Amino acid sequence: MSAFNEDFQPPQPPPMPEEGPRAPRPVKLRPIAIGIFVAGLIVIGGGIAKFIPGGIGTGIVMALGGVLLFLLSLIPLPVVRESEEPLSFVEKVTGIFFEPARVFRNLRSHPHWIGAFLIIVVLSLVYSFAFVQRITPERIVEHMVSKVAEMPAPFTPPPQALDKMRTDQMSALKNPVERAGGMVKAVVGLFVLGTLAAALCLVLVLVFGGRINFWQALAVVFWAWLPVIVIQKILGLVILYLKSPDDLHPIRNQDTTLQDNLSLLVSGADHPVLFVLLSFIGLTWFYYLWLRAKGLHYGGTKVSSGAGWSVSIILYILVMLFALATTALFPSFVS
Repeated sequence: MSAFNEDFQPPQPPPMPEEGPRAPRPVKLRPIAIGIFVAGLIVIGGGIAKFIPGGIGTGIVMALGGVLLFLLSLIPLPVVRESEEPLSFVEKVTGIFFEPARVFRNLRSHPHWIGAFLIIVVLSLVYSFAFVQRITPERIVEHMVSKVAEMPAPFTPPPQALDKMRTDQMSALKNPVERAGGMVKAVVGLFVLGTLAAALCLVLVLVFGGRINFWQALAVVFWAWLPVIVIQKILGLVILYLKSPDDLHPIRNQDTTLQDNLSLLVSGADHPVLFVLLSFIGLTWFYYLWLRAKGLHYGGTKVSSGAGWSVSIILYILVMLFALATTALFPSFVS
């Protein structure tokens, strides 16, 4: 039996890896979220008291938007070790058209999305307002009601419901307060749509082996969307006032009058499903696919170019399938 070694020293434990910086949360969004929620409650109260027309629906949408924004503020921001200086807002707006890779790479460290979202909102609201003024509320409502009346059973509403729909829709397009409420709902709807797209991008990127923070995904969604919205809304406004209102469709042209896809080859009245399918084969759609794929590649961490393209194409197919299913159920709205 060996003698006890008094000089024995136990080995030192291996050094523990340094903890990275703790991910901050976007706490600046919380006062905005609370303000939107409180404003929504006030609008609901005004709707109940009947001095804000349509206030109940608008207030509920605002309150839910505030709750969603507050919940999102609990999600940590990304921590990127190789951080770079943030680009200015002007640099990002111009760069997204001419050097999108630089913009998306910068968004990985600084996922600022509010500026892009505001531009999208402003252009969308301006086009929507101009479209209603140009086509007239009467024509839009009558066309909508007539198409609802053509819906197959069991979706066909009774005559009393059609009359109420006609009155409500006319008031929504003519009453300034209700029209403002409709704009508020559109803003919240755009934000919810962007949030849903960002969540799907996050999940699909993980499926393909990459990593991306929710805020990085949200910034990519809105900044990839921005150039397409600029093209569609600005050119759409030009075409809106160059063409006769009688040549414009009260439903199909509500988003834009720009027709850069293959739907021009068929009639929406005769082949509604094929018409919608071909409307997804166009220049702005392919441009958006490319921008979103590039954004996910440069805006995430270890997201390959193939993964970016795969996620972008999957989202494109999901939207197309939803549009085709809706058209198959309600083909009269396309005619």
